Amino acid sequence: MANMAGLIETIIVAAPLARRLGIRLLAVGDGRLELALPFSPDNVTVGNTVHGGAIASLIDIVGAGLSCLVADPERHTGGATATLDVNYLRPALGIDLVGRGVILRAGRTSLVSEVEVRAPDDRLIAKGTVNSTLF
Repeated sequence: MANMAGLIETIIVAAPLARRLGIRLLAVGDGRLELALPFSPDNVTVGNTVHGGAIASLIDIVGAGLSCLVADPERHTGGATATLDVNYLRPALGIDLVGRGVILRAGRTSLVSEVEVRAPDDRLIAKGTVNSTLF
């Protein structure tokens, strides 16, 4: 998995938006990916409430990372999010977040993944589904 972690770091975590959000790789393996979104005052909407767009971006970035796990470098040169569905369950007030994703289904040119965003105390903050297209 060391090569996969390097690929996720190079393609996903080093992307400009992920860098701007401060996203970090925590774990990768067996069709699973875990990324951290540290709290930043730059990512809030009102007071210390983490903006829903930052949370949606975390979900999307985890989904993109999961697509790297199944992409065939001989056939695929990239990918894109086809659909992103997010359910916000409670506010994230001044806390770091963790996005934990798992592959639900992988086809030849598409991937469906599920991502949970959790607080440090493991409370579920948001849940999303990402449908990615590989090209």
